[in-house]
Amino acid sequence: MGDVLLDIVDWMASLPPIWAYGIVLGISWLENVVPPIPGDMVVVFGGYMAGLGLLNAPVVVGLSTIGGTLGFMSMYAIGHRLGVGLLDPDRFKWLPKKRIGRVRDKLQKQGFAIVAANRFLSGLRSVISLTVGMAHMDVARTWIWSAVSSLAWCTLLTVSGVIVGENWEVVSGYLQAWGGFIIALMMAVVIIQFVRYLRGRNGRDQ
Repeated sequence: MGDVLLDIVDWMASLPPIWAYGIVLGISWLENVVPPIPGDMVVVFGGYMAGLGLLNAPVVVGLSTIGGTLGFMSMYAIGHRLGVGLLDPDRFKWLPKKRIGRVRDKLQKQGFAIVAANRFLSGLRSVISLTVGMAHMDVARTWIWSAVSSLAWCTLLTVSGVIVGENWEVVSGYLQAWGGFIIALMMAVVIIQFVRYLRGRNGRDQ
């Protein structure tokens, strides 16, 4: 993926500003749909270019925010459609429909905090957007909170690119470490919840 990133930024640096902005917008959308795409680092590089005076930092923030929000909502739409199929009583009869319904209802009530934090949860963004779509969470509020999350994250990335300058690639190490921490944390939460579930079930069987 490092070679892909270098190819993208080399291409981006050689283009007129309008096309560089287009890459920021397009990659910010695409990385939500195809997670291996290094969208965050393209935004950091956009900040670096802004620090050189080649791009405008607020425009980089704005376009990456728009792209990230549209990408989130694209996956939300897919999840929304999948959710209808999964809960169809005549299909996937082996699935625990009642339990899925309870999870969906819980997300509808409490899930917007997760939407607001999604951009900071590297490696889980697509999963989150699909899940909230399957939960049929309110579209307008999902739009708003995903945009807020994207704005905060993209501002942080762009400013980082401006500050670190030609050392912009060092940000990649921090992002990878952060992403690894988030995934490990989520796995720990899943394991803990699974163990609690097993203990509760064993307690009921006794």
